[in-house]
Amino acid sequence: MDARVKNEGTRLRKRDRREQILFELKLRPHLRISELAEQFAVSTETIRRDFDALAEKGLIDRAHGGASRPHPGQYPTLNERERNQFQERERIGRLAAEWIAPGETLMIDAGSTTQQMARFLAMAGTPCRVLTNSLPIAMLLGGSGAAEVILAPGRYLPTESAVVGEETLEFLARHHVERAVIGATALSRDGVSESVPGFAAIKRVMLAQAKTGMLLILGSKFGVHGFTRAATLGALTSVVADSAPPADLEEALRDNDVEVLLAK
Repeated sequence: MDARVKNEGTRLRKRDRREQILFELKLRPHLRISELAEQFAVSTETIRRDFDALAEKGLIDRAHGGASRPHPGQYPTLNERERNQFQERERIGRLAAEWIAPGETLMIDAGSTTQQMARFLAMAGTPCRVLTNSLPIAMLLGGSGAAEVILAPGRYLPTESAVVGEETLEFLARHHVERAVIGATALSRDGVSESVPGFAAIKRVMLAQAKTGMLLILGSKFGVHGFTRAATLGALTSVVADSAPPADLEEALRDNDVEVLLAK
């Protein structure tokens, strides 16, 4: 970044500075706190707080003295997940769609299983208002004619056909709905967890802004953990799955008044 931008660093708002940090990570694999503090003309503690906030949202990985791009690991892309256990996802999506009342307001999380629910809502012509961060879900429901669809703004994540980031979270936090429908990497007694960078924060905000929270998840994801915890069990109202959870998880869900709906 040139000296002109550096000298203007003090005039950058917190949100703009963090967006610039994410942009810098697209150009460089690693950023150092000391270098950014000088670049933006702020304290190193300010940059540490920026890094902490971005790491909490899964947008960066913290490293000693700096930060790096989030490591995706071996978690499959949306297209790969759509091909895996398709029939099970389809059954879950169909049952979840049947629980949506005409006229309901929803937030629907990006994901391969929530996408199946959107498909069945569109096929049924269920009238509803939907806020989503998923382009495929917006297209499915938007083309049905029965749903009013509002697509959240944000930073595009190509592997998920979805948007994430500060702008997405701020937009979702301005709305209140009757139901949040989310997917997840895993579900255990510790709660809902997620491995896609930025998705855990999306789920937390959606659940916070909804009267009820519905999780759509494959039984193969029970009892395991993702990279970041997105929510406690108490944040959920219901879980829709293709198989029953193991006894310890079932007990924990029952203790938190979470209803388990089986799509057989």
